[in-house]
Amino acid sequence: MRGIRGATQAEANTREAIEDAVIELCVELTARNRLTADEITWAIFTVTHDLDADFPARGARVQGWHQVPMICSQEIPVPGSMPRVIRVLLHVETRGTPHHVYLRGAQALRPDLHHGVPFKDPPAAAAPSSRPKRKPKPTRSKPRSQPRPNPVQAASPAPRSKPTTAAAPRRRSPK
Repeated sequence: MRGIRGATQAEANTREAIEDAVIELCVELTARNRLTADEITWAIFTVTHDLDADFPARGARVQGWHQVPMICSQEIPVPGSMPRVIRVLLHVETRGTPHHVYLRGAQALRPDLHHGVPFKDPPAAAAPSSRPKRKPKPTRSKPRSQPRPNPVQAASPAPRSKPTTAAAPRRRSPK
């Protein structure tokens, strides 16, 4: 199973513009990854806050993804983010290398995936991290004087004990 990402930019906030952008994106995703609709397990579409004229999933169904479970959601409206963007995350049944697809103006979102080229493997020797190392937790120098109470025992009521009565001494009967 693999995840394949894609994004595109709609020309306008209209039903036709959203449908055209989604159809083009779906066609490219299936062509570049040599997929059929049966190999797509599910799809999640997101749109920026300025796209509300239609659901991207409708465009995917028009394109032929009739049996693919899909859901649409809205992206976080980050100030200064690219407008009119439609993103998709596909979960697919394939073992091949995923080819992520970014069309129209959306190539600027992921320049490392220019023209659908998959991610490169990380270099063998990574540069040292500039992140500071965590300090080890201090150890206790002396043991606790009393053991910690067991929360289960502390929450349960104390067991009842039978009242004790002093037993009278037994007398021996004479023989």
